[in-house]
Formats: sequence, C-alpha cells, structure tokens
Amino acid sequence: MTDTILEVRGLVRSFGKVRAVDDVSFTVGRGQIFGFIGPNGEGKTTTMRVLATLDLPDAGDAFVDGHSVLVEPRRARERIGFMPDKFEPYQNLSVTQYLDFFARAYGLRGRTRLARIRAVSSFCGLDEFADRPSTGLSKGMGQRLHLAKTMLHDPALLVLDEPANGLDPRARIEFRALLAELAATGKSVLISSHILAELSETCHGVVVIERGRLVVTGAISDIAKQVKEQDERILVRVLGDSAAAERFFAAQPFVREVIPVDGRLELVFQGGDDQAADMLARAIGAGLRIVEYVARDVDLEEIFMRATQGRLQ
Repeated sequence: MTDTILEVRGLVRSFGKVRAVDDVSFTVGRGQIFGFIGPNGEGKTTTMRVLATLDLPDAGDAFVDGHSVLVEPRRARERIGFMPDKFEPYQNLSVTQYLDFFARAYGLRGRTRLARIRAVSSFCGLDEFADRPSTGLSKGMGQRLHLAKTMLHDPALLVLDEPANGLDPRARIEFRALLAELAATGKSVLISSHILAELSETCHGVVVIERGRLVVTGAISDIAKQVKEQDERILVRVLGDSAAAERFFAAQPFVREVIPVDGRLELVFQGGDDQAADMLARAIGAGLRIVEYVARDVDLEEIFMRATQGRLQ
C-alpha cells in the first residue's frame, strides 16, 4: 500500500463550450480529510462524479488506491464510497431495509452483509432508528443514513458532496465528529462544503478550484504559511487615542495598510519577526498603550478569498 489513496491527473471535462473541469490534478493521502472548495458551478460535483465512475472525462485520469477509474472502473468503484449532495430515501423501507437493499446491491451476502449493516448502523448512531421509515427521519439522521449506505462496502475513500448542507448546528458538529473517527481508522475523505470554518477544524488539506481550474492544493498549514509569507496580519489593540495609533502604524516601514476592525487595528505587514518586534518597541517608545499585539492566524476563509477572484463560469 502507498500513502496516496487518490491521485487525480490532468482531469478535463467539458459540456458544450463550457469546460467544467480544466486540467485538474491533486492527491489525497491515506487517512486524510481534504476539503474540496470553490464557488457553485465551478466543477466540484463534476470532478466527484468522475471519481465515482459516474461520468467519463474528456482527458486525464484518476486513480483510487492505484486503480484507474477509466481502465479498472470496477476495482476503483470497490474502493470508493460516493455520497451525493441529495439524500433520496425509498418509500415503504425502514432504515434497516434501506441498508439491506444497498448491501445486496453492493454484492454483500449472508453473514457478511448482516455484519456490515450492523457495523455501519452502530457507527452512524442509527441503532434506535432501525425500524423507523427511511422517509420519516430528520435531516440530520437522514444524512447519517446516507453516510451509512455509502460505507456499507467498506471503501478506502469517501467522496462526500455537501454532506452538511441544511443541517442544524448540533447535527453538523456530530457529523464532523463522525468524519474525524473515519480518518482515525485510516479512511480518506474528500468533502465539498461551503462552510469553510468547519472545514478548517476538520481537514488536513484542501483543494481550491475556480472556473474549473485548480487554484491551490496542499496541507492547510503549508498554504497558510505561504499566505503569511506574502503579508502577515497583525492585530493591535490600544488604550486611548486609536486615531493616533492608526496614524503611527500607517507611517511604519513594512506596513502596507491599516484596517480598523471591531475596536482593533489590523496591520497588513510585509516584514519578518525582527521587524515586527522593532515596530512594537517603537510604538511603546512613542507612548502608545498597547494591550494586544498578535499575528492573526490564516484560516480557510482567508485562503479561499486570497486564492480565488470570484469569477463565475
């Protein structure tokens, strides 16, 4: 086994004159959760459908645990679990019957089928809902059933398209905990979402796409470091005359911009640690009463805003 569970190479998919996916390449490691983010209509779902062998690319390929989705689609399909963005419960089927139907569709038989149904039901917290109609679940429990169905054949990679869409805060937190447990067991997850703050807490890495093209990919910590090297954001809070403090910092070397934010000043700073320390010393020497002076962490929202330009196809 290699450390890479998913490798996407030069994927291209067009619909008429619109190139929905334009030469996209990225990798996801074993046991990692990668966020797949970008504006609506920018190629995320198309890419996921190609990975799930539900659509064919015009060029390029993708490998799931070393198996090509084009050359070995059956082998790739055995190793991937695809959870579309819409859950479709079946009429007249209970939760257990729903899982049993899909377990049979996956080719599971006998004791293996029953064991997998029990395992995914327990993992997703569905045991007490076993006899409940699949159409009578709340949004959150419906998503748990959707995930359980996706996990029945024990895939190495889960591809989840907007799984937290429409969930209430508690359901989102619980769903996030399930993903963390999956990664802890060695499963890999590629998840698309517009809730970037939650992805920051869950994901090891990120793939950012815009207008069908890859903008940036890699570990969040590595991308954040690159962003901070371009310009750091220092948050400053002072007692007394904030206008005087704003004028002082605006005149300092390496400060490109001063932005008042919620009673503090955000400095767009292009120097290093030595320059930041020198500036703090000068501020104190100038009589500014500084009670907070800290570098602001770079989160996924800032990475997304810096990487993309907001242009739609």
